[in-house]
Amino acid sequence: MPVNSDWNKDLKIKFTVQDPCQLVRKSLGDPIAEDLRFVVKKVVGEENFVDMYPNKSNNYCCGGGGGYLQSGYTEARREYGRIKYEQIKATGATYCITPCHNCHSQIHDLNDHYNGGWHTVHLWTLICLSLGILGPNEREYLGPDLQEFGL
Repeated sequence: MPVNSDWNKDLKIKFTVQDPCQLVRKSLGDPIAEDLRFVVKKVVGEENFVDMYPNKSNNYCCGGGGGYLQSGYTEARREYGRIKYEQIKATGATYCITPCHNCHSQIHDLNDHYNGGWHTVHLWTLICLSLGILGPNEREYLGPDLQEFGL
């Protein structure tokens, strides 16, 4: 069964996506960013996707990669990440999809630190949710609107 967005037709939950630096800006560029958006739109619904601006190869770094998460400079990392926080906040999305683990950790932390009001979620989590195979123990980062959805 292919992924689909039927689960979000009535819920109309809004999603944005982070373009990982290593994959998009530093290597494969806009073509892989377009592929990422193709998958995201298939999973959440094109009408429920809100892109950040700027995006793709011009998107801002989240500030968590390259070992910065483990560097011990937490306040500096968060201040650098404020640009990403403001960018996500401007979308009005309820969820920020992060295909990269470093981005996930940083964006989750930025949300908690600055009280962003969104949920940070891995792309694979939403793919599994759309397929109806997301287990109860794999819903830690989902908001209350989706924690028990489809169980």
